Amino acid sequence: MSAPESTAAILLVGNELLTGKTADQNAYWLAGRLFQLGVKLRRVEVIPDHVPTIAEAVRTLAGAHTWLFTSGGVGPTHDDMTISGVAAAFGRRVIRVEEQAEAIRRFYGEFCTDGHLRMADAPEGYTLIPAFDSRFPVLSYQNVFIFPGVPELFRKKFEAVEHLFRGEPFHLRQIFLMADEGRIAALLEDAQRLHPGVDVGSYPSFTNPTYRVKVTMEGRDLAVVEAARAFVLAGLVEGEVVHETDVKV
Repeated sequence: MSAPESTAAILLVGNELLTGKTADQNAYWLAGRLFQLGVKLRRVEVIPDHVPTIAEAVRTLAGAHTWLFTSGGVGPTHDDMTISGVAAAFGRRVIRVEEQAEAIRRFYGEFCTDGHLRMADAPEGYTLIPAFDSRFPVLSYQNVFIFPGVPELFRKKFEAVEHLFRGEPFHLRQIFLMADEGRIAALLEDAQRLHPGVDVGSYPSFTNPTYRVKVTMEGRDLAVVEAARAFVLAGLVEGEVVHETDVKV
């Protein structure tokens, strides 16, 4: 019997995302990384800096997915509420991790403030995983991994723990076509229906001069992915295929 499929959700926390002051980069980057690791991303949500809202979202998403990754709301200011939200989701207290607080005091010295020390807070029952900087390890609680919203830090911290999430890889095949998407719609529908376990996608381009449609087939069973590709190729007419790519991730 094969192992259950690993699934993930991403929770983006921040009023600035909902008002357009900041453009999210983390979900886009992490989606690609999770695909490479063989983890199926099922949901991305954006919510405000509001403890009850964070708690409800964390409780729901953590309960429905193998992994939940949060982004944002873990800095030193009054609107950084993710730690409190995660703690509230599981009925736990927020506690101060003294070894982290001491590391922060050493780093900031006489300029250390109560705000800086808030970055040493964690939900009771937390886990700390070493990262690129001993002052700022990766914080998790059960299947929830809590990351900063700053893209550079988000990426460095995730890269420190990504080995924990590696699963069975996906196989991706891409066909670039000079074809009308409407003409091949029925062909792709048949390919999807006849090859369970393969996701068949169609992505038109209106600006790229080298192709009009990119067709993708992805799945964990290489033989079935190849069968779906062969089925699609057999249904195309001469001159429609520009080129193909094979990707194993």
